[in-house]
Amino acid sequence: MLFRSLDTIFDMASVTKVVATTTAVMALVEDGKIRLVDPVASFIPEFGKYGKDRVTVRHLLTHMSGLRPDLDLGDPWIGHDEAIRLASEEVLTQAPNTRFVYSDINFFLLAEIVQRVSKMLFEQFVQQRIFKPLGMTDTGFLPPATKRARIAPTEPCAQPGGACTDADRVMLRGVVHDPTARRMGGVAGHAGLFSTADDMAKFCRMLLGGGTLATRGSRVLSPLTVARMTAPSTPGNEANIRGLGWDLDSSYSSNRGELLPLGSFGHTGFTGTSVWVDPATKTFVVI
Repeated sequence: MLFRSLDTIFDMASVTKVVATTTAVMALVEDGKIRLVDPVASFIPEFGKYGKDRVTVRHLLTHMSGLRPDLDLGDPWIGHDEAIRLASEEVLTQAPNTRFVYSDINFFLLAEIVQRVSKMLFEQFVQQRIFKPLGMTDTGFLPPATKRARIAPTEPCAQPGGACTDADRVMLRGVVHDPTARRMGGVAGHAGLFSTADDMAKFCRMLLGGGTLATRGSRVLSPLTVARMTAPSTPGNEANIRGLGWDLDSSYSSNRGELLPLGSFGHTGFTGTSVWVDPATKTFVVI
């Protein structure tokens, strides 16, 4: 029997987007290696076709790129490199900065940018730059078999990809639930991260500390970077208000509840995970 506790490891699903990918991108922005206005094609040259040369890093972070929500899972593609190739072949559904469309493609492209700029595997970069300094020892991609007993299962799914209605299903436990991330090998910028409530609390305290976890004396981001990341970054005429990666007040904000005010920020994950942080009251809620 699995008893859920503070050290139970969960598939964080789309919370990956903010804990791993957004933080990694903003760390490289701090380093001066990425600018928010940089075209995606300046890092991924093959992406800049069919008018996508106008898409910037900020457009990806705010889901204002014009890309559709996901790749076509009806096609029998597999592999990280193939996902990047297919994303590069995408045709925009509207011009960049026109309309908010939540897109997993945006975030696995951001992870690819981190990988190419840092010259490190994405999973290695986030471990070295984010999780290790914060003491998040149970957070990462592709959890080892030695931790399997502590991992909460999600549901029976086909491997390596496809819908959970497919035949030949197995219970996913320590294997990412998201089918696109599974096809990409379990490491992606939009999903694939595993973590615990205890580790997530450390991450939230870092954000409330302006980028520093005081109990460890570890600085991951500067106060200015945290402030920029969690400030409105979508156009004024867009009803869905998003920060850089983070959700502020949009159609995805139901996990904010009734009491946490505007000025707070958070994100959800398809597997039922959620995080919301309020700097004004120094409150955070992790589910």
